[in-house]
Amino acid sequence: MKSRIAEAISLNTAPVAILWADEKPAQALQFTEGRWGCVVSMLKAAATGKTVVFDRKTFGCRGGGTGLGFGNQYVNFPGGIEYFLSTGNKQFCATEIGKNIVRNMPALEHGEGYVKTPELATQFAKTLPIIDIPHEYVIFKPLAEVSESEVPKVVVFLVNPDQLSALVVLANYARATNVNVIAPFGAGCHTIGIIPYQEAEMPVPKAVIGLFDISVRKLINQDILSFSVPYKMFLEMESNVSGSFLDKEVWQKVRKRI
Repeated sequence: MKSRIAEAISLNTAPVAILWADEKPAQALQFTEGRWGCVVSMLKAAATGKTVVFDRKTFGCRGGGTGLGFGNQYVNFPGGIEYFLSTGNKQFCATEIGKNIVRNMPALEHGEGYVKTPELATQFAKTLPIIDIPHEYVIFKPLAEVSESEVPKVVVFLVNPDQLSALVVLANYARATNVNVIAPFGAGCHTIGIIPYQEAEMPVPKAVIGLFDISVRKLINQDILSFSVPYKMFLEMESNVSGSFLDKEVWQKVRKRI
């Protein structure tokens, strides 16, 4: 499946299709069961041509499992996710179990400081659109490799500020309102997974800007963010490329510097 949007904005990586499936693709990259890994690293791999697969035993980390749609994995977070996101859990880290875990997860003791208090972090976790998808696998693959029989849930673009600007304008181009893109707080995997999944179920879905997660910024280039589009909205935007500002002189001047 070729993307007119990708061509029009001079995207230098592949748009990534996120699919749910019950069959595992052959020769796909996959995390080793029981080993830590970041979903965003796999997103980057898919954007450079790889096919990636996750299941309920190989989602990399608890945040990744939750973000991909494999249920609420935070209930298994050592010391409590509400403390990890906020001020830390020194009491837990003083236990024998905690001492072993904190060696590899130092933020467990002092907290990531992304939310001010454990109470607010608890409320944040409650607002997440957590879902346990009715399929065995979540697949990331380049959009161009999606077959006619496959229907993505979400399409993700990795973009710089100029490209992001174009996508925001295009998302609003044929809508009667001007708030058709959201930029919610959340983990990197939330903003490419469960939040766009939720939007996909809306009568008029919105696109989601993401990768604000400070913990994953070190894994991506400093000028890159994600723009995740529910598939129905992606098709709408694709159909509006021709005749839009993307054909006009002002955008062509901006495009030259990408």
